[in-house]
Amino acid sequence: MPHTAEAALEDRDLVLERVIDVPAEKLYKCWTTPELMPQWFCPKPWTVSDVRMDVRTGGNTYLVMNGPNGERVPQPGVYLEVIPNRKIVFTDAFTETWKPSAKPFMVAIVTFEDLPGGKTLYRAVARHWTAEDKTAHEQMGFHEGWGIVADQLAALAATL
Repeated sequence: MPHTAEAALEDRDLVLERVIDVPAEKLYKCWTTPELMPQWFCPKPWTVSDVRMDVRTGGNTYLVMNGPNGERVPQPGVYLEVIPNRKIVFTDAFTETWKPSAKPFMVAIVTFEDLPGGKTLYRAVARHWTAEDKTAHEQMGFHEGWGIVADQLAALAATL
């Protein structure tokens, strides 16, 4: 089988896709409003704090994921592409604008596609630097965790 760029990405991508009964603009608002992030971004009992966002291509993003046993996991990054109500791409490859991180893990590609009836095709891709990172993320519970987060996102967006 020939090796293609597409095949190489398949062995590094984890994907969550679902139709959410909320317009894209409300999902985008949840993704881009610092005060809303703590309400949906982590599966409980984890929480989010210290949210700072400069939501624009090249802008910085930062939050801390807090675990039930006192864990604090800082999540610095940079937005690579922002198209309002359509797409957000960010990475941990940079800790702030163009300052490389010690160990890049992934690029997240989140898209929102309006569907008839006020629904949205929501797609979140975690594209990892290596196949090993993808496997590690899968073993951390990517599908369950990101699924719970999508449910929390949908529930919050429905109230906006």
